[in-house]
Amino acid sequence: MSRKILVTSALPYANGAIHLGHLVEYIQTDIWVRFQKMRGNECWYVCADDTHGTPIMLRAEKEGITPEALIERVHGEHSRDFAGFNVGFDNYYTTHSPETRACAEDIYGKLKAAGLIEVRTIEQYYDPVKQMFLPDRFIKGECPKCGAKDQYGDSCENCGAVYSPTELKSPYSALSGATPVLRSSDHYFFKLSDPRCVEFLQNWTHETGKLQPEVLNKIKEWFTKDENGQGGLGDWDISRDAPYFGIEIPDAPGKYFYVWLDAPIGYLASLKNWFDKGGPKAKYGETRSYAEFIADPKVEQYHFIGKDITYFHTLFWPATLHFSGRKTPDNVFVHGFITVNGGEKMSKSR
Repeated sequence: MSRKILVTSALPYANGAIHLGHLVEYIQTDIWVRFQKMRGNECWYVCADDTHGTPIMLRAEKEGITPEALIERVHGEHSRDFAGFNVGFDNYYTTHSPETRACAEDIYGKLKAAGLIEVRTIEQYYDPVKQMFLPDRFIKGECPKCGAKDQYGDSCENCGAVYSPTELKSPYSALSGATPVLRSSDHYFFKLSDPRCVEFLQNWTHETGKLQPEVLNKIKEWFTKDENGQGGLGDWDISRDAPYFGIEIPDAPGKYFYVWLDAPIGYLASLKNWFDKGGPKAKYGETRSYAEFIADPKVEQYHFIGKDITYFHTLFWPATLHFSGRKTPDNVFVHGFITVNGGEKMSKSR
């Protein structure tokens, strides 16, 4: 009997062209998918453009167009380039879609009902020149762990440390160069530190064959507390303040889902869109609905990603799925970077 396999690659961000570093991942995934199909397995490969967040809004503003016009143009460019390298997605979609919105709202509602969403007043960096709160990726400075310069406000590309923007040393705005100031705002948090989440993730990450040994070793660092009880899994800030291009949080005017909440939901949205278009039935004679397929415990689910987004895909994403009553991934395959200039990560934003 053939296997039924769902495969995804990380969603390319809709702020620029595909580069060689991206293509390595999609070609790697495509080879794996082709191998499974040649073996007679029903292997479905879906992906989408990651379209939300402040960078999209600012790029569109700079070009004098709407965010919608920008992401539509980039979607065409991405689709063209993937086709040029014969990457065979079954469906290539967008996170700026009704399917993503509906799924994000549903997942958020279930996490809230489970007591895993909490509203807190926090201090965050504000750019006094641009007059806006700064997302993590628009705050740069020195890594608080290893001291590497010019690192983003959420994680270090040099040592892999994850931290809050306020922990950066010598922070500055990537938009104006100004020194940001702290201002208060209410934010929504997914309580990843809840004992239920910690227990589930410790079990999930340690299942035999779930993750590469090197990846598991890295994940263990994120669970570990020091002699003072500091560290361990931290709660995840899933909201951003207006102005923001994205999905507004239900019953929270002016607050939007952080792009990393709805980006992986794009995997599910792309799959649902493919079902709604009749793709599975036309290709495989599949007669079940999307809801039946995604809930089937026999359907294997695999993600191919780069090592810089390991934290999101091996901690936040499985917990988000599990505590909203959904099936979790069977494996997350993590690869390294193609580097340039003596070891720097190849990056659109840099």
